[in-house]
Amino acid sequence: MVTPNALSASPPAVVIAAPASGSGKTTVATGLMGALRAAGHRVAPFKVGPDYIDPGYHALATGLPGRNLDAVMVGADRIGPLFLHGSKGCDIAVVEGVMGLFDGKIDMSGGGAASAEGSTAAIASSIGAPVVLVVDARGHSQSLAAVLHGFSTYDPSVRIGGVILNRVGSPRHEEVLRQACERVGVPVLGSLPRMSELAVPSRHLGLITALEHGGLAAQAVDAMADLVREHVDLGAVQALARSSVTGAAWDAEAEICDHSNFSPVVAIAGGPAFTFGYAEHVELLRAAGAEVAVFDPLTDALPERTAGIVVPGGFPEEHAEALASNGELLQDVRALAGRQIPIHAECAGLLYLSRCLDGHAMAGVIDVDARFGSQLTLGYRDAVALEDSVLFEAGERVTGHEFHRTMLVETGTEHAAPAWGWRNPSATAEKRTVREGFVQGRVHASYLHTHPAGNPRAVSRFVEACARFAAVES
Repeated sequence: MVTPNALSASPPAVVIAAPASGSGKTTVATGLMGALRAAGHRVAPFKVGPDYIDPGYHALATGLPGRNLDAVMVGADRIGPLFLHGSKGCDIAVVEGVMGLFDGKIDMSGGGAASAEGSTAAIASSIGAPVVLVVDARGHSQSLAAVLHGFSTYDPSVRIGGVILNRVGSPRHEEVLRQACERVGVPVLGSLPRMSELAVPSRHLGLITALEHGGLAAQAVDAMADLVREHVDLGAVQALARSSVTGAAWDAEAEICDHSNFSPVVAIAGGPAFTFGYAEHVELLRAAGAEVAVFDPLTDALPERTAGIVVPGGFPEEHAEALASNGELLQDVRALAGRQIPIHAECAGLLYLSRCLDGHAMAGVIDVDARFGSQLTLGYRDAVALEDSVLFEAGERVTGHEFHRTMLVETGTEHAAPAWGWRNPSATAEKRTVREGFVQGRVHASYLHTHPAGNPRAVSRFVEACARFAAVES
């Protein structure tokens, strides 16, 4: 929601995209953010889609929260307002794309049909920003002209403003590639040589998060910025940048209809094991009246006066032994769940509430065991809430996203009801209806990630439940 008096100027922006995944978007986008910041500019960082890892590196590069622009999760009408909100007071915005430029949502409810919804191209068009195409130059020569011609003409609403050549093998290679770009009228904004030292360690779900990687992440970001500063024409990128978003910025206060009369403490799990979250979530919690306190389940106790617990996504399977060693916290969470404290657990949070994770004892709030598996579960889900909970009323519909390689082994969940239901038309008949997650008392635990800006009422509903718990406990 936006308010009439919240009109904001639309800052210049560029969208960093590529023909396909693995072309070097993250290196170029993060390096560009860092280089522009080093040049004295206040840079607004954005990532297209539901990615939770790249925004951590963007935050290191810019000193501002990394934010997502995901039209599938929040609705296309919120992209402009969220862009204005996240770029307020900034000189320029840099938006990192997702997958290939025109790759959008795979519609699981329609037999797996692909669409442009949520694609980098759709986001670039909606905010009126030019695209800088990052091309992995390995294996390319004169035929690059045909690739650029195709991407430049495929969708008239998307403007390819320039190209950055990545992983160029030699000066002669660069010369041939520049001739190809000139042939189709696409300006070359930079040419990056092949380098291996910028590789950021990865794992089963992508890059290791910036928080886990610690000081090495900061060093990697600095190296990306140095590389871009040396090999990209920053002045040309700035001259190219523009956007055309009109209207008012997204406002957390305006999204919240019912404000709590109390100020309940909502404890949010953070630290290396729980890094998947949205900046707008904290903003909405505070707008609803909550006092937000972040704690690290690896080492900390719950904050004083905790009246609600949020455990977001992350990589608890990489920290299971350390999480299990903080037994006092696990006991406190289990005891508070028994006293009906509101708990919102997403993906990694669900694993934390399980009985055990890869053989390591967890909180035991939900009577399931969890273990790491070999199969990646990934994709958007059009889901319906099957039960009333501290977040949703039964029958409410949301679009969420699954992203995990773990699985649950049910051992006795007769006291819990499924949180979500959706259809999977590609599954066998007996598995076509999916029931996922758990609603147990005031606990809502699920693999499904949802974006709070797309579901603000769920946040205010949660804070209201926390306020009621605080009133009873006081």
